[in-house]
Amino acid sequence: MSMAEQQEKLHIVVFPWLAFGHMLPFFELAKLIAQKGHKISFISTPRNIHRLPKVPENLQPLVDLIELPLPRVDKLPENAEATVDIPHHIIPYLKLAFDGLEQPLTKFLERCKAHWIIYDFAPYWLPPISSKLGISCIFFSIFNASGLCLILGDYTRKASKSVQNKGFPKEHYEANESGVSDVFRLLRISNGAQVFALRSCMEIEGEPLKLCESIHGKTMIPVGLLPPSLEFSEDSNDENWNTILNWLDKQEKGSVIYVAFGTEMTLSDEDFTEITMGIEMSGFPFFWVLKKQNTSSVELQDVVVNNSGNGMVWRTWAPQMRILSHKSIGGFLTHCGWSSVIESLQIGCPLVMLPFQNDQFIVSRLMEEKGVGIKVQRSEDEGKFSRESLANALRSVMLEEEGKTYRSQAEKMSKVFGNKELQKKYADEFVDYMETHRPIIKN
Repeated sequence: MSMAEQQEKLHIVVFPWLAFGHMLPFFELAKLIAQKGHKISFISTPRNIHRLPKVPENLQPLVDLIELPLPRVDKLPENAEATVDIPHHIIPYLKLAFDGLEQPLTKFLERCKAHWIIYDFAPYWLPPISSKLGISCIFFSIFNASGLCLILGDYTRKASKSVQNKGFPKEHYEANESGVSDVFRLLRISNGAQVFALRSCMEIEGEPLKLCESIHGKTMIPVGLLPPSLEFSEDSNDENWNTILNWLDKQEKGSVIYVAFGTEMTLSDEDFTEITMGIEMSGFPFFWVLKKQNTSSVELQDVVVNNSGNGMVWRTWAPQMRILSHKSIGGFLTHCGWSSVIESLQIGCPLVMLPFQNDQFIVSRLMEEKGVGIKVQRSEDEGKFSRESLANALRSVMLEEEGKTYRSQAEKMSKVFGNKELQKKYADEFVDYMETHRPIIKN
């Protein structure tokens, strides 16, 4: 590579929040940028860096994984470096520790000569530091445009009640043990960014993307859906996968409900019981990835395991993409995390949607409009669902005749969600923008 070509290449710092639902999309985006020949400094804490998928060999010279030790904070358990390591009520202490990365990150930025920094919602202290160093800022939202549009629109109008009614917990508006609220973080971050990057595409969210841009008055660039790389789970010698595959192969085509609520969703005992009974009432075999974080009650988890009947309960990490791709899977009972929806529709698997909080309600509404699944009915007065309403929703998707429309629409939607070339085009256009608007590095 000539000196002129080297000078044309960008140096981009990538700094996600300490949750794998954030780190993995940031990591996928970082690899796509590196594929265009640009240098990446991906920054997180040591344990998180070691838990990331391997950087592909051809990209290793371009992707530096930078470890910044997480400062110790009272009440944060030792070795807890991501939300998956702790119960929900401890997360504010993780944010406090994360804020302690300000000084070491500043020192790194002072010496690294970066053009751009792509950051998450959390480091509200970072925009002024970047500005002083002449580094341009991009806020990358892992949420879809519909969710961000509603959040930013309501935050900026201070009409927070309408957001709370749609499942945004009150805790996001109030200062927590970290000293500030999540809303404060998001507003500081969004105001300090030159550009927004969103995990979306025009084919799915054309109107929300335009609306989001008009609400906030900043350039909104869809970077594509960033479907996860299969190398994170593809291991042909994986003993766990062989056990799972052996069970799935014994089931009839399209007969199994895949059940997963993410790594960070904690269900109440009541909700957990209704889900268990609803699945049982539906009569379909199920494969349930049940994480210890999904319920605080070990006893309830044991009940599910001991009474799984015609289902399988899996209690460690599972290769979700491979399971969803199996011919026996007929539907996905999901909390509607955006990543889970992307994975399911990438391969055309219809959804039974049971959202609980935050953007999950917005994602489920968008997917209902697309006709790719059905939302479990909740009571209007208390907003609760019942085992009966869950069983009815499962039957609507899983039964051959009733579920035909949902399966057809999900298959149709896979032509967008699963179109690698289309999604790569969005990432390429994002890189083109950074190249065209490259800042001049301060000496």
